[in-house]
Amino acid sequence: MADKSNDKEHNEDLKILHGMGYAQELSRSMSKFSNFAISFSIICILSGGINSFAQAIASVGGAGAGIGWIVGCVLSGMFALSMAQVASAFPTAGGLYHWGSILGNRFWGWLTAWLNLLGLITVLGAINIGTAYFFAGTFGGMFGFTGTDMQVVVFVAAITIVQAIFNHVGIKATTFLTDISGWLIFATTAVLVLACLFYAPAIDISRLWTFTNYSGEAGGNVFPQSGNMSYLFLLCLLLPVYTITGYDASAHTSEETKNAAHSVPRGIVNAVIWSSLVGWVMICAITLAIPDLGVAAGQGWGMFFATMDAVLPAGLKNVIYLGILIAQLICGLATVTSASRMLFAFARDDGMPVGSKALATVSAKYRTPVNAIWTATVLCILYVILALSIKLDGTSIYVIVVNSTLVFLFLSFTVPLVAGMIAFGGPKWPQPGPWAMSAGVYKLVTVLSVIGMAVILFIAIAPPNERVLYVVAGFIALALILWLVVENRRFEGPPTGERIAARKAAIAAAERAVGEKG
Repeated sequence: MADKSNDKEHNEDLKILHGMGYAQELSRSMSKFSNFAISFSIICILSGGINSFAQAIASVGGAGAGIGWIVGCVLSGMFALSMAQVASAFPTAGGLYHWGSILGNRFWGWLTAWLNLLGLITVLGAINIGTAYFFAGTFGGMFGFTGTDMQVVVFVAAITIVQAIFNHVGIKATTFLTDISGWLIFATTAVLVLACLFYAPAIDISRLWTFTNYSGEAGGNVFPQSGNMSYLFLLCLLLPVYTITGYDASAHTSEETKNAAHSVPRGIVNAVIWSSLVGWVMICAITLAIPDLGVAAGQGWGMFFATMDAVLPAGLKNVIYLGILIAQLICGLATVTSASRMLFAFARDDGMPVGSKALATVSAKYRTPVNAIWTATVLCILYVILALSIKLDGTSIYVIVVNSTLVFLFLSFTVPLVAGMIAFGGPKWPQPGPWAMSAGVYKLVTVLSVIGMAVILFIAIAPPNERVLYVVAGFIALALILWLVVENRRFEGPPTGERIAARKAAIAAAERAVGEKG
């Protein structure tokens, strides 16, 4: 009975994929839990939630954790719900790009692909740089690793290459690690929460809804001095909004997920729900454990480490640090998966100006897009070298690009979601997939996502990050020029209509080449 059920699901997955004009070249072996785990691993509350913890406190104090986290997660949750609806109907690798193209037009899809690719490559760099700094603040002293720019570049290059190797040898190796990471994140967070609450000098629950202005020097200059508490509250949302992203990984691995039309939307939504809930408990526990909130705020970006040093026994602290470090390393590994699938899917439709055929190549042995994996890896390392070596007014451009990454990622979410809202119920999208909200709820959620995008854009370009606007505007202007001058005449987009029918022989040949059995 189980085999018949699996065969039916496999045939349905193939039918959907063939109906969109693509061959089953990637290995479809991910379970429903694995699809959830890869997004949960990229969101990784032990990465963004820890490395950017200061943003919660160095703005409006404890309320940044107790209230700000909830508001930020609601913003991300609207995107996740809207994305899940579209993913259920169009479960393909590089999902965002396909949604923009199919539900909008060629330009929408092309722009979405570049926004998402840029966001994924830079966020991979940001994650691994954050891991390097975390290592420097925990175990680095044992190895003479103090976190200089050169040390960080070498460290990031080394771990990104290892992450690429695991991706190269097959999706089963990746999912084995991300499945473990899912449970590791739950376990490490549970130990961290219990330790913080047990060893806290005193617990003042009112901290979690008390607003205190810690901007400027009072907050270690994480944010500029301001007397506007509403503005500062918006800035504290950078923590949850930056942390609760990456759930598009479930969509990017659609062609490797069993029963994708059902599993992928559930993976997206569940990853956001669990990350939001568990992350809130963790952030609140750390906030409650801080001996003196004013002193901690003044420590700026170092307040998490200072709190752990002041509160936890050394042995327990190191066990927690080890769990966090492993989770952060796997977070980067899962991001390599996501970035390479986006690159592969875009190249498969000749979206890259050069090398599309090579980037769309799938290894017959490993059933992975090996060239796309290594290209994403090299681009990440090059970005890290540039980001840490170029200084503007004495400030590394890394800080500017991290906030730009937020804008690129959420814009790449917004474009296809708006296209879906407009197309829903029409000839481009007559019927929803098996996972679906009602038409009214779906459109409301998408409208709220657009409003959320406006909020994210505002806080990403707010002082001291005014240069982010120039980066984003410059990229969009360049994209428009390239589209009008070159790509509009060259890029055809995903196959549609007669182009799908004409690819039947090519689909069969591609599947025979990798040993796929229909």
